[in-house]
Parts: sequence; structure tokens; C-alpha cells
Amino acid sequence: MSDVVVPTRHGDIPVHVAVPDVPGPRPGVVLVHDVTGMSGDLRLQADWLAREGFLAAAPDLFHRGGRLRCLRAAAKDLGARRGRTFDDVEAIRSWLTAHPRCTGRTGVVGFGLGGGYALALAAEHGFSAASTNYGGCPEGAEQWLPRACPIVGSYGGADRTPLGGDAGRRLEGILTETGVEQDIRIYPGAGHGFMNHHDPAALSPVLRAIGRFRRSGYDDPAAQDARRRIAAFLDRHLQERTDEDVPADSPG
Repeated sequence: MSDVVVPTRHGDIPVHVAVPDVPGPRPGVVLVHDVTGMSGDLRLQADWLAREGFLAAAPDLFHRGGRLRCLRAAAKDLGARRGRTFDDVEAIRSWLTAHPRCTGRTGVVGFGLGGGYALALAAEHGFSAASTNYGGCPEGAEQWLPRACPIVGSYGGADRTPLGGDAGRRLEGILTETGVEQDIRIYPGAGHGFMNHHDPAALSPVLRAIGRFRRSGYDDPAAQDARRRIAAFLDRHLQERTDEDVPADSPG
């Protein structure tokens, strides 16, 4: 596990990289953080994915300073589905695909705000699979989700924010109607951020207040099940296919 600096068109960006212990090239995963930015939890999420056999890269998308200023910019970019934040993620994806330990196939995993990015990045951004975790389902998503890669989504049934269970049900309906391969699950009783185990001492008073308002909190049973599903889904869609993987009667 190490921290590196990756160049982008807007300047260098710090990235936590977690390398799997298994030998040989492995699929890559870009992690997109929540509103807390780079955190101990984000590093642990990358380390967990590395233990599952993925080369994981977690950039600090708020590194240019001023959490609120960066958060506003990231939210604006997400609404437009383009901008500097998307450029940064693309730079990390390109760096990851060229890494000697990467097979060249990549997925994206996001939490909260980052879950919204995972959805936006699922279509036409070079990823082979996406994992959105309580990332909502924005208006107009039905226009571009039909072109999305396979999506695994996890939502809290007790999450009453616009990013919660109702958004998960809407996402599942769109993906079902458009035929995008999916695995969407809503966990009864789990609130917002149930996969993130943030140290309260590391959060600002504002973020602690937002967490209490949203009834956010880590939920171990839901988190462990979601991680199991995410790892299996990514493994299935990021492994390189060979001629032996294609059934003999498969067309093409």
C-alpha cells in the first residue's frame, strides 16, 4: 500500500494505491470518495478491494484545498456530467490501465457523492463495471443509463435522503427496463453511509452534524454483505475473457 502522485491536465493529484498480494496483472478499480474526501475509511476501502484481488486507486479529489469549495465544484460537475472532477477520474483510470500490475480492465466504486459519480461514469467512460453505494439516481438518468456498463448498487432502506432506498428502487427500475446487467439491493434498517466507518474525531463539526441529521452510521452486517456482492460482481465483469470463456454455441 502506498501513496503516489498522478499527473492530470489540471495538475498533480495524490492517490492512495493498494496492490493485491496475488501475483500477475489484476483488474483495476478507481474509488470515488464521499463528502469527507480522503480519509482513513477510504484507504481501508481500497485496502479491502486489494485483498479481494483488485489493483485499487483512491484519489483525493478535494486536494486542491477548501473542502466546501471543492465539494461545491464536485457537485456542479456531477450535475453537468463533465468538468474537472471527471477529468481527474479519467486521469486516474488511464494511469491505472497503464500500470504494470493492471490487466487494462477497470471498474469504479463510489460512496455517497462518489456513488453518484460511479453512476455518471458507468456510461461511455471506459469502465467495465460500476458500484454505486447510496449514490442516488439523478433526474434524467434514464437518458444515459441504457448505455451503462453493468452496475451493482447498495442502498439503505432507512436512508431518507435523496440518495437512499427510494433512489435505489428507481435505479433498479430503469436498469431493468433498459436491460443493463445489475445487482441492486436495499438493506432494511441500514441508514446512509452504512459501508463507511469514519472516525468521528477525524470529521469536522459540520460533517458530524450532517451525519446525525441523516442518521448515518456504519452497519456491519449490511456492509459485509454489500462488500461480498461488490467483489463478486466486479470479479465477474472485470476478468479478461478468453476463447475458452465463450460457449461453443455462442454467436460470434
